[in-house]
Amino acid sequence: MRFTTAAVWASIAVSLVSAIDTIEIKGRHFYNSKSGKPFFIKGVDYQPGGSAAVEKGSDPLSDPEKCARDIFLFQKLGINTIRVYSVDPTLNHDECMTMLAGAGIYLVLDVNTPLSNEHIYDMEPWTTYTPAYIKHVFECIEVFSGYDNTLAFLAGNEIVHTKGSELVSPKYIKSVVRDMKAYITHQIPRSIPVGYSNADHVEFRVSLAEYLACGEIGWVDFFAINSYQWCGDNTFEGSGYDVLVNDYKNYSLPIFFSEYGCNLVRPRLFQETAALFSDQMTGVFSGGLIYEYSQEPADYGIVKIASNGKDCALLGEFDTLQKVHESVPNPTIPSGATENQRPMCKDPSYYWNIAGDSELPKSFGVDYIKKGVASSGSVKWTKGKFVSLDKVPDETTYTIKDSSGKEIKDKKIEWVADVKQVIKEGGNGKETGGGDGTETSVGPLSDSSSNSTTSEDSKGGAFSLQVALGTISTAAMAVILATL
Repeated sequence: MRFTTAAVWASIAVSLVSAIDTIEIKGRHFYNSKSGKPFFIKGVDYQPGGSAAVEKGSDPLSDPEKCARDIFLFQKLGINTIRVYSVDPTLNHDECMTMLAGAGIYLVLDVNTPLSNEHIYDMEPWTTYTPAYIKHVFECIEVFSGYDNTLAFLAGNEIVHTKGSELVSPKYIKSVVRDMKAYITHQIPRSIPVGYSNADHVEFRVSLAEYLACGEIGWVDFFAINSYQWCGDNTFEGSGYDVLVNDYKNYSLPIFFSEYGCNLVRPRLFQETAALFSDQMTGVFSGGLIYEYSQEPADYGIVKIASNGKDCALLGEFDTLQKVHESVPNPTIPSGATENQRPMCKDPSYYWNIAGDSELPKSFGVDYIKKGVASSGSVKWTKGKFVSLDKVPDETTYTIKDSSGKEIKDKKIEWVADVKQVIKEGGNGKETGGGDGTETSVGPLSDSSSNSTTSEDSKGGAFSLQVALGTISTAAMAVILATL
């Protein structure tokens, strides 16, 4: 239902804490831009229907009634962030993004989709890195930069995964990051982090993280990992999480799990969630997103959406995750956590198991970076903006049943933040590794044995990197290989 009177709205407005704050990066962690407190991602991956349901004319953030259903459950689950894999920038997302903001929930958004001209093909990236593709990416940025609860953009998901992709795709990932950051610098009023979501492939995960973070051009603001190695009743050491922390302990950028979980042992216990927010990990990791919200063919879901696409039922693992979230204390950054410097890129020969090219493909987005993607003349999208909370649903009309089959009657969303915002135009002018889009070199190279930093870091920049190669136990390796 919707708010219908000024009196009702006024009574709710006074209880709101404040406008939802933007999130920024300092060193290797995320922070609330207003309070200065560390921000840890506690969330779920959200793409009802999965990749098979992706089509023009619909996406998870364009149907306010479905958003009302799911945002109520997000709050019940106790999360602060969702990840959405595919959106159609030509649709209106104002109501859903307003509702998420009012509920205190942030968005990590992939700018790719499975559709033609909207993704990078891992084995032949040069065939899909095109003007049409870059236009789609910039349109996604334009639309979702209008919402203060857009936490970050993902330039790609598991592009380096299939054997052979590590030899052709890394420089294209870095190129897309360059293009996105250049566009944000010159066309978007606030700086929004850009990162990459990596398959937890033990052969590539450390070297690719290092390559994507290095240099003066095309470096990611954060690195995200899809991890499925903690299965069933396990421990920090037995799962191999200790190796993950060791592998990235000297990484200077924020790291979080963009997907995590394991369904090889049922029911899922989500012990890894408690570990993720413990002092064993929070010095290195900034939280994570459980895979996944809705039950899909992969069988990871915690909510089953009915065949009518409207009603839903909670699964038992929803209750388990909810209880784990309730039991986890607010995470903190341990006093012994270190900050490191981000280096110049090494000579390509240094990257023994990936192609760490120092020359990047020429950008197809230079004109858009200068003039804005609206200059193309065929504009079917509109800049996102919040609407008043009294204009959006605060309760779904769809049926929701708990894990025992009993219908949940009170499905009202609790508004915890206001959505007031100041609309600004133009770029923010902050150089973060995109330049003006014309650069094709990552910058000066360092000796492979050197820990020299980039010139930006030598001037006091916050981002840095040194990666320590780790070893992994036989048991942990077996678990990882079983999930690939």
